[in-house]
Amino acid sequence: MPVTRLNEFHAAPDKGAELRAFLQSIISMIEDAPGCVSVTLLANTDDPTRFAIVEEWHSVEAHQASAQRIPPEKIAEVRTFLAEAPKGGYYEAI
Repeated sequence: MPVTRLNEFHAAPDKGAELRAFLQSIISMIEDAPGCVSVTLLANTDDPTRFAIVEEWHSVEAHQASAQRIPPEKIAEVRTFLAEAPKGGYYEAI
């Protein structure tokens, strides 16, 4: 069954531009993953330090397998831009 993954990111003070650029840089890695239907990066209209990624997947397992596509050094890099750990969850249309 198709699933939507919602991911929320909050940049550390003065790191909004860096986080935005980082998230833009990984979109193609996500889009090219097997089982990915679509990916949309969103910027909060009221707070330039908050971003969201909305991903559509064929399955939860496909999304989880895609995490291996992002190199560990990229994961380490994004941590330097974050005010807090990213939040996320899976959703199904009703």
